[in-house]
Amino acid sequence: MKRNPKVLWLVVLVLGWLFDFLFWKQAPGVNFALFAGLCLAGGFLLLRLDQKRLAPGAVPLIALILFFAAMTFIRREPLTLALSGMSTLLLMGVLAITLVDGDWLRYTLRGYIAGVLKLAVSMLVRPLFFKREVHRERLVAGQPVRRANAWPVVRGVVIAIPVLLVFGALLASADLVFGSRLDQLIRLLRLENLPQYVFRLAYILAAAYALAGVFLHASGYGRTATRASAEGATPFAFLGFAETAIVLGSVVILFAAFVLVQFQYFFGGQVNIGVEGYTYAEYARRGFGELLVVAFFSLLLILGFSVVTRRESEMQRRLFSGLGFAVVALVIVMLVSAYQRLALYEAAYGFSRLRTYTNILLIWIGILLVVVSVLEILRLERAFATAALLAAIGFVITLSLLNVDAFIVRQNVDRAMHGETLDTAYLASLSTDSVPAVAAIYGTDSHPASIREAMGAVLACRVGLVTQPPSRDWRSFDLSTAQGASLIAGLKPSLDTYQYVGGEWPSHVIAPGRTGEYDCQGFRPE
Repeated sequence: MKRNPKVLWLVVLVLGWLFDFLFWKQAPGVNFALFAGLCLAGGFLLLRLDQKRLAPGAVPLIALILFFAAMTFIRREPLTLALSGMSTLLLMGVLAITLVDGDWLRYTLRGYIAGVLKLAVSMLVRPLFFKREVHRERLVAGQPVRRANAWPVVRGVVIAIPVLLVFGALLASADLVFGSRLDQLIRLLRLENLPQYVFRLAYILAAAYALAGVFLHASGYGRTATRASAEGATPFAFLGFAETAIVLGSVVILFAAFVLVQFQYFFGGQVNIGVEGYTYAEYARRGFGELLVVAFFSLLLILGFSVVTRRESEMQRRLFSGLGFAVVALVIVMLVSAYQRLALYEAAYGFSRLRTYTNILLIWIGILLVVVSVLEILRLERAFATAALLAAIGFVITLSLLNVDAFIVRQNVDRAMHGETLDTAYLASLSTDSVPAVAAIYGTDSHPASIREAMGAVLACRVGLVTQPPSRDWRSFDLSTAQGASLIAGLKPSLDTYQYVGGEWPSHVIAPGRTGEYDCQGFRPE
């Protein structure tokens, strides 16, 4: 890059313009994934011109970035969409920190924090000093330094604009034909939108400047500097082992007492719940959030004590690992209890997005706790940050591959086939990710007629609730919306037999032959 400074500025300015072109007044869609891919391509081009090679360890990171970027136009379910976008940006930041080194799996939490702070500083200041560094390198190498000064051009343009405006106004007043041509030129250039053009130019330049800092950081820090960040010194352990043992031992006793109470519910089911005077729903709701908080803070407790506790003998190290393992084992039992409470709630009221998120989160918290415990036993505490990062990536990948909204449709239809009620209004409120599952059930003769009728009502509700399709061009394209629209269009003749009634709250559809009436909206808007 330092050998090709003009290429750097050309690449970042093009990317800045593409940012404006892809996102200005456009809904998120394929534009996000396309811009992420173009940023990667630009970075790799500059890396190659700088005669640096991509480390093999960066390849899995690039694959993950491309996967999450693709999910931003494949899925429309809100949390999956948001986390996929955030994961793309986060992993691109990690890639910028470790581009040449490729050692991201060996970073500690301290190394990640230091790397992110350095990257942020580079985005702010490195482009400012880039020209000076290029001049210094050329002087050391004995190469001629050309000083191209653009300020005279800028000053000339600034002075010329008011002069042209004054003379243009006078000449337009002096000659009506010239004035008419000048008005046409102004309308052609749309100079009435000048404030908008200035604003867009400002953020294009800001985006280009930030990207220049990222690219300079990625190529300017070699293997030694990056590894030093990854291999940062372990923080000073200031807490004695006796204090830690007392705290962890007390937590183990408390958790064990709680788990003993839970076992009657594991094996007694609804009978034992009734003994305490709780219904299924009351039992399921009671304490579920608290158990998640306990699991989270237990993880922080183990990680924190692992960093600050002095372990001066082999016996102390073994005892600390044993206490940590006991805490983890008991927390996992609590997570099983929380999972069972959630299952009871879902059996009573069906699946929703929040309940599905929590199901998956419980599993990944449990996996992370087990991994942290194993790392502690193996004395690989430095890998805690990597384990947490991989668990977070695994959670987002699971959401992406599961297709949350389609999963909710299938699970709630399965409940309905066993005699439970089916909330068509909630299913109609899901994103277009759910349409393939609804359409598949609607067109399958293996399901009862009542279920297929309800699925038709869900699709009819979707058609009725969309009063005017949004105007979208290719930049806002997403696969989920396109696939849903195609499936609904194919079923349009049969869906026209449903009557949509939207003049009162809640809107609803009437099934063919007036055999049933289904709500389309399950809550009144604020």
